Amino acid sequence: MTAFGVFWGIFMLVVMLGAGRGLENGVTAGMGDFATNSAFMWTQITTIPYKGFPKGRWFTFTNEDIRALRDNVHEIDMLAPRIQRGGVPVVYGLNTGAYSVQGDYPDFNQIDPVEILKGRFINDIDINAARKVAVVGKKVIADLFRYDEEPIGKYIRIQGVYFQIVGVFASKHSGGWGESQEQCITLPFTSMQRVFNIGNRVYFFAMTSKPHVSVSQTLEKAKALMLARHSCSPEDKEAIGTNDVEEEFKKIGLLFSGIKALVWLVSISTLLAGIIGISNIMLQVVKERTKEIGIQRAIGAPPRTIIGSIMLEAIVLTAIAGYFGLVCGVGVVEFVNYAIPPSPDSMFANPEVPFGTAITALGILIVSGALAGLIPAYRAIKVKPIDALRYE
Repeated sequence: MTAFGVFWGIFMLVVMLGAGRGLENGVTAGMGDFATNSAFMWTQITTIPYKGFPKGRWFTFTNEDIRALRDNVHEIDMLAPRIQRGGVPVVYGLNTGAYSVQGDYPDFNQIDPVEILKGRFINDIDINAARKVAVVGKKVIADLFRYDEEPIGKYIRIQGVYFQIVGVFASKHSGGWGESQEQCITLPFTSMQRVFNIGNRVYFFAMTSKPHVSVSQTLEKAKALMLARHSCSPEDKEAIGTNDVEEEFKKIGLLFSGIKALVWLVSISTLLAGIIGISNIMLQVVKERTKEIGIQRAIGAPPRTIIGSIMLEAIVLTAIAGYFGLVCGVGVVEFVNYAIPPSPDSMFANPEVPFGTAITALGILIVSGALAGLIPAYRAIKVKPIDALRYE
């Protein structure tokens, strides 16, 4: 029963760490390959009157802001403006549907990448020449094309204008985010501005920060520049909306770090209780073997031999209990991994025990066994041989 405390401590450690890793895998899988050093910026209603303009004013970003950001905010690595429309009618042959259409620059696929199943993504030539080409989500292809029909090179009609399909993509996100993305059509930014008569407007900017530069710092400089360019008060915190993805990833990282710390705390506490129990058992063993220890001392056994034998017994007892706890814990984690099939909507995926964690657990077992036998061993060598021989 004392050894069971050690077994249970290691078992809980392995199972809970495996479950925590499964939760972390599920959450991060939902984010796909989203750039962790990215941010977004869009316009909102002004809340402070400034330079003769009243509060409550609407304004929009423009194509000129693209060049201004690239020229003045040197902390920006990639900059990707986007425009988009929802519920746009799309026709192919006799089939029709309403889908979201978005105009992008090639850099957007570096910030929120999709998996290109066929063909390619938008490139710089498409942007400069305002080509009428489209990269289409796989769910759109499933709706409009026969399952055995090759979509690459075919033309679809978007709001009365024909676009040639040059690529088919699948989302790297899971759940509703991924499904929504796969029902989108991506056009060159410049082509969509012309076809949809959007003029020079930009709906929002996605950007990444250069290495070793904080995203919040880059975002603040970009926001200050846009406020100045559009005659908004520098004190107006609501005129431009922002989303710092790096900060969100940091919060997620801190959450899982806290979960890991809690798991280790609970497991080590349970393991400590088992170690104390084994130490008490070894004290009783030393007491029962007092006469035996006295004989060993009387015939010349050095103290290190006595200490070694007591500590070795404690280490073996702890190691056996801990080993079975480790094996059972890994077995439970693998069973759960096998029993729960991968699902794009799941927040729990691929629970696993890292190799480093297993090695750490083995190290804890060895140290725990040594600590459990340390006090009984030193108590054993303090017994005088003549007293030990008289002990009944």
